[in-house]
Amino acid sequence: MANLKLKGKDLLKLGFPNNQSINVALEVMKRNYATKNLAYVKSVLEDILKNPAQYEGHLTFGQIAEALLSSTKTEKRQLNATRAPYHIFGDDITEEAKTQLYTALKLPISVGGALMPDAHSGYGLPIGGVLAVENAVIPYGVGLDIGCRMCLSILDIPVSYLSGARDKYEKALVEHTKFGMYETHKSHVDHEIFERDTFSLIPILKRLKDKAIKQMGTSGSGNHFVEFGEVELLADDPQIGLPKGKYLGILSHSGSRGFGAEIAQYYVRVAAEQCPLPKEAQQFAWLDLNTHLGLEYWTAMNLAGDYASACHDDIHRRLIKAVGGRLRARIENHHNFAWKEIHNDKEVVVHRKGATPAGEGVLGIIPASMTDAGYIVRGKGNAQSFDSASHGAGRAFSRNESKNRFTNSDIKKNLKAKDITLIGGNAEEAPMAYKNIETVMASQSDLVDIIGTFQPRIVRMDK
Repeated sequence: MANLKLKGKDLLKLGFPNNQSINVALEVMKRNYATKNLAYVKSVLEDILKNPAQYEGHLTFGQIAEALLSSTKTEKRQLNATRAPYHIFGDDITEEAKTQLYTALKLPISVGGALMPDAHSGYGLPIGGVLAVENAVIPYGVGLDIGCRMCLSILDIPVSYLSGARDKYEKALVEHTKFGMYETHKSHVDHEIFERDTFSLIPILKRLKDKAIKQMGTSGSGNHFVEFGEVELLADDPQIGLPKGKYLGILSHSGSRGFGAEIAQYYVRVAAEQCPLPKEAQQFAWLDLNTHLGLEYWTAMNLAGDYASACHDDIHRRLIKAVGGRLRARIENHHNFAWKEIHNDKEVVVHRKGATPAGEGVLGIIPASMTDAGYIVRGKGNAQSFDSASHGAGRAFSRNESKNRFTNSDIKKNLKAKDITLIGGNAEEAPMAYKNIETVMASQSDLVDIIGTFQPRIVRMDK
């Protein structure tokens, strides 16, 4: 690839002001037009310089237009002296997690927030943290695994097959699921998402497209999983479209893979440059949604969320093809995402980092651990939680603590007692590392109604 020989003095000769607009223009053009003729690039820049207002909002050139139209200097933002309103659900939450939320609530853009009962400390917002802000998005408030989600497929196969033909289901998980950084499928599906123009509009998406194609239908490491298990609906449910009873189900938990992680890392860095904050709040740097970079991140975040959903579609498609049967119903939900929503008659951007959307009537899945039953829920639309609920049981012990506290023998005893087959996994994800799911659910009875359960039987995780 040729290197564009564009220099700051070239822009000064075109008439660019001697300010930040030159650095922005150089970066944008070298990212997007590295192989173009220098004269052509200069002609494009000359047109932007003459008509910057016409390029506002343009996904490639909007950043240059903004720099030309704005002469404001980036100054360090200050935190408010008081916190925005908040509510904490549950008692078993560390002071560290609370402090992280308290800091976020002092941002000048913050409207309100909440902690879910599974909350524990993380980077930026705590896991289980909900934060509503005005007209901005916080990349670290969304998290590194953009669009991480739960997906449950309910099949028409008798649930007794999980015992009678267990070998078949274990084999399906071994052969048709891939985990971690390096495992990929030999064949790749031609999903519609890869036809979207968005991939060509933003440089980082264009660069990451091949990685996204390669990792389609795979799962991450850590607490990501794919499971066969028993679904029980506690009553006839017209919304799901199934009668009360037990069903065989597939449950998966994963996100947008390396595609989403690199998007997140890039915009976390960009936000920090654009929005300097006091040291204790640096990870809450935001991007204004009226700016080019804010629009760019919002577009990339939504594509990463759709990509995560597409990955789950592919995982479930492969497994259903391997074991037979037909799909009767599907329930799925994002976490690690930001949504534009109306709360108190005002549009806000709600960040749910490890929190499940639980608006009135919204279905979701809240898993527990590899051995304990999780819950199928219907949201109540509680205003104090900004229509949110927990995304799981939540960690009682950190990954490092779990490695030091629990042995493989401890895990095997727990698995045997619950009749669970585990493929992969490690002490970091020991069932004992998680909070009691019953306590968590009791703490959010005002947030969701329980309409069913999912009991894992065969679990696949990264090694």
